Amino acid sequence: MDRSPVDDVLHGMAHLPASPIERGGPLTNPEPANPPLIRVALPYHLRNLAHIEGDVFLEVSAPITMRSVLDALEARYPMLRGTIRDYGTGQRRAFLRFFACEEDWSLESPDKPLPEAVASGKEPLLILGAIAGG
Repeated sequence: MDRSPVDDVLHGMAHLPASPIERGGPLTNPEPANPPLIRVALPYHLRNLAHIEGDVFLEVSAPITMRSVLDALEARYPMLRGTIRDYGTGQRRAFLRFFACEEDWSLESPDKPLPEAVASGKEPLLILGAIAGG
């Protein structure tokens, strides 16, 4: 009995395992294909400068920290560089405040991981203009 080329291919594949477990591979990738989007709410003057309407949604790789979110924000909107953080020191500008999950994060280390609710995109990272005067 003659075999067709299709039979040869199918016969040659018969010994291959069918599932990732049988192949010894992982079931999922270590990094999700679509990481959660981080929602950032900016004050009006910064939205106006960057020509943004509403909140900004950013894809940020883990670990999700204030520094990584601000790096992603400034990479996407270069006109914001120097408006949120000082160019030279990277320190927060004096009249801006950061809030995550209704807590003031303005004085936290920029490398401290943000709360899970912000990192998962459930809650926004708020950047607010502070008010001063008397």
